Amino acid sequence: MKRIIIVLGHYGSGKTEISVNLALKLAESNKKVALVDLDIANVYFRSRERKQLLVDRGIEVHSNAFQFDIAADLPALSPTIRKPLEDKTYNTVVDVGGDDSGARILNQFIKYFDNDETQILCVINANRPETSTVEGALDHIYKIQKEIGLNVSGLVNNTHLLRETQISDIIKGRELCNQISEILNVPLVYNCCVESLCEEASDSLDNIFPIKLYMRPTWM
Repeated sequence: MKRIIIVLGHYGSGKTEISVNLALKLAESNKKVALVDLDIANVYFRSRERKQLLVDRGIEVHSNAFQFDIAADLPALSPTIRKPLEDKTYNTVVDVGGDDSGARILNQFIKYFDNDETQILCVINANRPETSTVEGALDHIYKIQKEIGLNVSGLVNNTHLLRETQISDIIKGRELCNQISEILNVPLVYNCCVESLCEEASDSLDNIFPIKLYMRPTWM
């Protein structure tokens, strides 16, 4: 993993869940960790909604310029966002909006994203209509790459049906991601799996990344 990890993905891919889990995992290694929430295109399931959880684990959260909940939806970015991008002592996870329009915000920070320090991960959920085929997923990725002038450097298979997810769903996503991986010549970095399925999944999958569902209330 590189110092700056940019997490992209279509709406419903689970990119925010992955971003939160990645930040928490990094913090377990006593690293200096920040999560930068640049998702101003989607008003649902934003990583800044779990700010207190992250802060309690020693993770800095940078997003909205206004430090109170009533203004959480305003697209007013805090100038402190640049701090963990500039300071090389930080490991930084960047949670970005779902499509090429949402990713456009990266352009104003482009000088920080060099190849040596930055990894761009695209989260794929093969159960979402927009990314259920190789053609659809590639179209999504190509549009983002054209918008930001940077290439995706890794894939994350997060094929799920929330709490109804089966191992077969994850395997289906892996097969899709393997085809995309071959075309783009980038690795499939993780197969994401909720913790309760990890033991069963280990018989069929490698590169498993165990996740907890922090972004979904239990009633969902």
